[in-house]
Amino acid sequence: MKLHFLNRASTQYQSFSVTRNTHKHFLKVWHYHPELELVLILKSTGTRFIGDSIDKFQEGEVVLIGKNLPHMWLNDEEYYNEDSEMFADAISIHFKKDFLGDAFLEASEIKQIHDLIERAESGLVFSSVNTKTLSLIKELDENKELTLFCKLLKLLEILNNLSNEDDAKSLSSRGFLSSFNERENQNLKKIYEYIFNNFNKPISSKDVAEVAYMNSSAFSRYFKRIHRKTFTTYLNEIRIGYACKLLIEEKHKVISVCYESGFSNISNFNRQFKKIKKMSPSEFVKKHR
Repeated sequence: MKLHFLNRASTQYQSFSVTRNTHKHFLKVWHYHPELELVLILKSTGTRFIGDSIDKFQEGEVVLIGKNLPHMWLNDEEYYNEDSEMFADAISIHFKKDFLGDAFLEASEIKQIHDLIERAESGLVFSSVNTKTLSLIKELDENKELTLFCKLLKLLEILNNLSNEDDAKSLSSRGFLSSFNERENQNLKKIYEYIFNNFNKPISSKDVAEVAYMNSSAFSRYFKRIHRKTFTTYLNEIRIGYACKLLIEEKHKVISVCYESGFSNISNFNRQFKKIKKMSPSEFVKKHR
């Protein structure tokens, strides 16, 4: 997955944009942009990649993505079949952090929205947004008679409502964010691209160190300083995240998931799964069924 910059700036010189995306499948591009992105999935299922988070997505899900956070929605395989009649549908709202000026978010009345935007730096998923908020998002897209002022008020109301949701789950790790935002080290982009392209293969810190043009020992120290965890721990978390996606799809047996997610033996897979998810793979499957 090569990382791409996409221009999501409003083409109508407005402070934010609202887009309806209805296609056979979502854009299969790992990308980022300086605008925050609020997404409501209306139809389709698949896997979302946000930073170093890999999870299943479904209809009705709301996600708020911070600025410059790499992300991608990848639909399930059947959406890419030529004779498929399935389609993906979502509403996306793009806006910059300072879309109403630098001082706006510093106002005490807006503190909750300010805090929400700060939390969104790692990506937030809301699994059970109330119907009123969902209706407001849909109205921004569907009601063409809304004035620009009314649209702005509704967006602020949406953000305020989301700031009061107590089920928001943070997605990407802080280590990924801090390292990705270090502009002086462009090798980090290559590192993450390499990990995401090869996590389900037998790779080691030595392999990734070569991509970063570092010796193995220096890379291991550097990676642990940035992520506050070893490369092996980080890699296992990525692999287990992908394994959860496969298990939720109910198309694969545990033994197959073990090898498809990059583990070389079932005992280590079970051990790492329980360590990270606090339950066994079979317990995870039972819970999600």
